[in-house]
Amino acid sequence: MQDTESRQYQKMTETPVGKLILTLGLPTTVSMLITNVYNMADTFYVSKISIAASGATGIVFALMAVLQAFGFMFGHGAGSNISRLLGAKKVEQAKIFTSTSVFLALAAGLLIGALGLLFPGPLMRLLGSTDTILADAKIYGGFILLSGPAMTVGCVLNNILRYEGEAAFAMVGLCAGGILNMLLDPVLMFRCGLGIAGAGLSTAVSQYISAAILLTPFLRGKTVTKISLRYVTKEFSDIRNIVLTGLPSLARQGLNSVSTAVLNLQAAAFGDAAVAAMSIVGRCGNLLFSFALGIAQGFQPVCAFNYGAGKRDRVKKATWLTMLFGIGVMGALCAVCDFFAPHIIALFREEESVLKAGVGAFRWMCRTLFLLPISAVGSMLFQSIGKKGRSLLIALLQSGMVSIPLMAFLPNYFGMAGIWAAQPLAYLVAGAVTFPVIFYFFRERRE
Repeated sequence: MQDTESRQYQKMTETPVGKLILTLGLPTTVSMLITNVYNMADTFYVSKISIAASGATGIVFALMAVLQAFGFMFGHGAGSNISRLLGAKKVEQAKIFTSTSVFLALAAGLLIGALGLLFPGPLMRLLGSTDTILADAKIYGGFILLSGPAMTVGCVLNNILRYEGEAAFAMVGLCAGGILNMLLDPVLMFRCGLGIAGAGLSTAVSQYISAAILLTPFLRGKTVTKISLRYVTKEFSDIRNIVLTGLPSLARQGLNSVSTAVLNLQAAAFGDAAVAAMSIVGRCGNLLFSFALGIAQGFQPVCAFNYGAGKRDRVKKATWLTMLFGIGVMGALCAVCDFFAPHIIALFREEESVLKAGVGAFRWMCRTLFLLPISAVGSMLFQSIGKKGRSLLIALLQSGMVSIPLMAFLPNYFGMAGIWAAQPLAYLVAGAVTFPVIFYFFRERRE
């Protein structure tokens, strides 16, 4: 175990920053791409059933975001502390954060799943379901609620592995679940005749298998930290630390869910085709976002570990390299997707009403999404080094503080275009605020 700790410490503090970020970021990017591809596969296969079923995927996507919000809160909240503690060579304390976060996530997944299964109709309406979409949303959502514990625990295990610098283990778990989901979708939906229930069952099975694979490195002793009831903290201050450090992730994911629900409610006024279009655009946007976010998540353990080890210059270099790389990659991808927007949306639905709404919304997104790495890196920087307030502010600006009021206000004057523009304008605001905050933080460090 001491050899493992020593090798990991040397790797995280001595490997050239750019190489280390890519080493940790590429497996994370692959994981996120596979995850988003299987989300898009669900949307693609379900869209073959009907417009209403396609719209249901957007409703349930908001539900998945709620579950993931709690998983990311506990995962990032514990992971940031774990990585800084490992950087400071305080391994026993790091084990406390690992075990506590896993059991907290399990409890949250069970609670959300139970409440959702007790009140499925009100929950789906709260998330933006129309009368015609409700039946499909309840069926699909029921399976997602059953997979809630696996989803929250899987998020925590994935993030702890990343923060320990074991991104490859995390990639195997997430990719295995994603590939299995894509393989099961057509079999269960069409060959077995289960329709949208098949898509839900496929997702639930893949989530549990993914969580089991992510748990394997901890059980086999391949990680520095451990999962055991005896390491679960009895100190409220430790739980408070996890929650407060992870709060930006909860805010980011939670507000994304609220934002998706508000978007669905606003789009519903324009019909099921508008809801379906926004669902498709959301999945396409998340696929694009995964490129930037994957590299940024490779930056998180580099940042936290080296901050804990007192190597501030490596933190600064990692921040600017990650941001510039993310902007460049996203700029190129967004330009390509803007040009091919009609063809991309037509892969899912070819109705004129869906195409018109979807192409317009997707192009609005592509023309500002390349700025998202600025706020994403900023929020992750401050979360990783324990600066909770600044991380929370950036997360709120990026995820809903700006876009939700705009979605409520702009459609009154600009119709569907107002819905399209809300989130892209939020990316502009978040980037404009984040850049100077990061600049002055490093200036303070120098002085």
